[in-house]
Amino acid sequence: MTVTYPETKKVDSTDVYFGTEIKDPYRWLEDDRSDETAAWVKSQNEVTFGYLNNIAFKADIKNRLEKIWNFEKIGLPFKEGDYTYFYKNDGLQNQYVLYRQKGTATAEIFLDPNTFSKDGTTSLGEMDFTEDGSFIAYSISEGGSDWRKIIVLNTETKEMVGDTIYDVKFTRISWKGNDGFFYSSYDKPKGSELSAKTDQHKLYYHKLGTSQKEDKLIFGGNDSQKRRYVTANVTNDDQFLIISAAMSTSGNELYLLDLSVPNSKIIPVITGFDYDSSVLENDGTKLYIVTNLNAPNKRIVTVDAKKPTIENWIDFIPETTNVLTPSKGAGFIFANYMVDAVSQVKQYDYTGKLVREIKLPGLGTASGFAAKKTDETIYFSFTNYIIPNTSYKLNPKTGVSDFYIKPAIDFNPDNFETKQVFYTSKDGTKVPMIISYKKGLKLNGENPTLLYGYGGFNISLTPSFSIANAVWLEMGGVYAVPNIRGGGEYGKAWHNAGTQLKKQNVFDDFIAAAEYLIDEKYTSSDYLALRGGSNGGLLVGALMTQRPELAKVALPAVGVLDMLRYHTFTAGAGWAYDYGTSEQSKEMFDYLKEYSPLHNVLEGIEYPATLITTADHDDRVVPAHSFKFVAEMQSKQTGKNPVLIRIETNAGHGAGTPVSKTIEQSADMFAFTLYNMGIKKVNFKK
Repeated sequence: MTVTYPETKKVDSTDVYFGTEIKDPYRWLEDDRSDETAAWVKSQNEVTFGYLNNIAFKADIKNRLEKIWNFEKIGLPFKEGDYTYFYKNDGLQNQYVLYRQKGTATAEIFLDPNTFSKDGTTSLGEMDFTEDGSFIAYSISEGGSDWRKIIVLNTETKEMVGDTIYDVKFTRISWKGNDGFFYSSYDKPKGSELSAKTDQHKLYYHKLGTSQKEDKLIFGGNDSQKRRYVTANVTNDDQFLIISAAMSTSGNELYLLDLSVPNSKIIPVITGFDYDSSVLENDGTKLYIVTNLNAPNKRIVTVDAKKPTIENWIDFIPETTNVLTPSKGAGFIFANYMVDAVSQVKQYDYTGKLVREIKLPGLGTASGFAAKKTDETIYFSFTNYIIPNTSYKLNPKTGVSDFYIKPAIDFNPDNFETKQVFYTSKDGTKVPMIISYKKGLKLNGENPTLLYGYGGFNISLTPSFSIANAVWLEMGGVYAVPNIRGGGEYGKAWHNAGTQLKKQNVFDDFIAAAEYLIDEKYTSSDYLALRGGSNGGLLVGALMTQRPELAKVALPAVGVLDMLRYHTFTAGAGWAYDYGTSEQSKEMFDYLKEYSPLHNVLEGIEYPATLITTADHDDRVVPAHSFKFVAEMQSKQTGKNPVLIRIETNAGHGAGTPVSKTIEQSADMFAFTLYNMGIKKVNFKK
């Protein structure tokens, strides 16, 4: 299929870093609100959708996606006041609906975000109920934006209470009694530019029945230490306000305010940004703190709130060789460990005594195990790459669990298999990878394979079911996920091994995963696609420019692709812990320039068939990254492999994306991938 790219003009724009000139001819595309950029977006989409809509089997893929997607999905229940709440999607609803039920009465709709906008792009975000369940404060996102509004309802009458709170971002919502709640935000800049004000995240208290302009500043913005991320939560007994303050996505300070004492002052628990710490629970003045201070895999300590600083900490659940993520409910603490990226859950009482290990259905990811202290039942979910998310209820006193909800999906896990392998990266590091495929797969090097990765920000890729990926498996595809460095699968050391001047480790791990799949004949370069989003989009961009011959298809989504300027946009400055910045030092500039995807597209190279995806309202990883990258690639690509960009309109970074758009995006991605692997027809083998 012949592609004629739209013409993208070049302008003279040059930056100088430590004496080195860097040309930036597509700088004008950073203005994503200009008429000129809008016209460019329209012309690129016309070419892209003209190409995608001419792939004969795309409709078959979309139809299968819609059919398999159309089953009832119900989330884990949670108690608030006299009601039990749960999320449900009837099948193809764009957004999940929040239901509630009192006793054995019929469940009723409480909040339906599908009615909030005509196109289904308004989604529910953060929420918190008062302890007695009489009020709820919830946020909504419009068009996928990170900027939110907070609305308060009387839960009995469902009537709005007070004014809407506008322009909040990266916030928690936490009530103090029934009087008001805490939330966080920035002073909103005018566009995608990084305003100095966005370095100052501020914590406010909103008293119910007053206007937003009267909200009281509690923390941030009033001292010399700027903090980009400030969040807070009130303990369940309303005694303490716990404040977390950070400069980047890794490491935070922890502060405490005793709400039971009038005019008390905020006191530090731990200062500095070297460690991650949070308060899991309190029992009166006894605090249970989760921390990686002197424990890269995390531990739980206890301390008296009257003397909360680190010299008074006492180990409660010591660090182990596995990464800990704890939760609480029904008077117990549940320690969820990652063992080679797979869940193991242990139950403890409040004295630190091990009660039991929770028996799980198999190897995969268990989540939930959270409830109020007075609840008598614990709910959890289990999933892996071939088992749909299944809910269980647990009696915490006996340890007996049983099915709660098993989804009625048109997919049979018994016909597929998933296995974990370990491969060796460039420097000898052993890296785990989970590979999923249809039973009976022939290792002949001709299986279409999606290699998905992330590798950053201490985020762990644990096994989880994807409806879209189920269709990929049905089409005979292989789905492989390596747990590369930069993630959190093996704790802080694993994360740090993929940051700043060690970022190349992440790319090397991903390259080694691809080479393993090729060497073991799961696939070959002609049938391999690289996929990742956000930081994973950077991963794909780096690989396709470093090793263009390695894969046939590249699918960078909402990627961080301009590593010299990423920190100048919206939230970008907060990512410096992982990336460093081009202004930090000449060494850091040279390192970033060496792998920055935008700056490593060369003339005369045939890059993989590339479908870049982004959204015009993405205010986290701004679309300029993708706009400039595709312009650079289209101007330099050699050979027949197409380089296209699919720009979703009225959408953001991904959260709250309507189901209809998710299906369309998946159909386009799969069709593009298979078509460019030379596949003429698709068959769905369930």
